[in-house]
Amino acid sequence: MTQKDVEDMFARYGRIINSRVLVDQASGLSRGVAFIRFDKRAEAEDAIKDLNGQKPPGASEPITVKFAANPNQAKNSQLLSQLYHSQSRRFGGPVHHQAQRFRFSPMSVDHMGGISGVSVPGNSTSGWCIFIYNLGQDADEGILWQMFGPFGAVTNVKVIRDFNTNKCKGFGFVTMTNYEEAAMAIASLNGYRLGDKVLQVSFKTSKSHK
Repeated sequence: MTQKDVEDMFARYGRIINSRVLVDQASGLSRGVAFIRFDKRAEAEDAIKDLNGQKPPGASEPITVKFAANPNQAKNSQLLSQLYHSQSRRFGGPVHHQAQRFRFSPMSVDHMGGISGVSVPGNSTSGWCIFIYNLGQDADEGILWQMFGPFGAVTNVKVIRDFNTNKCKGFGFVTMTNYEEAAMAIASLNGYRLGDKVLQVSFKTSKSHK
């Protein structure tokens, strides 16, 4: 399913702010996961109500459509819907297992004492830059989209690769548009175990890798 297919399927429910279909970097094939951001919460709710459990034309299995993040944590009406189907199981497990962890995380902005001591560089006109360290060699941009997408609008992801081997050098960057969403992602994902690695996640500072 292409990004155009996804947008065509969801467009009748309201104005789509942005959408992204996650693609396997090696094969170029869809991971079976997409994120759709609607302008209004009610639009996302209508799409979920109508499309969850439905089988799109040409699909072999029903799709699952749900909020990718807890709606109560959202500071505005621009909420994400998440779409996935069983094909994602070929790529190390379905994303909704991760999304469930995000949905029921007890973390809130009020509880992020550790964030308050962090200086807040890394911001620019394009958003807030987050530094992710201790990624595995096989990490790719799709993994970062899956991890950070449920927390809010992600405008850019970048995995730093070795020029000769094209393997991840162990770190990457994610840019998010909203400070509170970025801070929530950092508070929830710092210390998160990805494979056999424990990630270090923080706002990018001038001392971070470039």
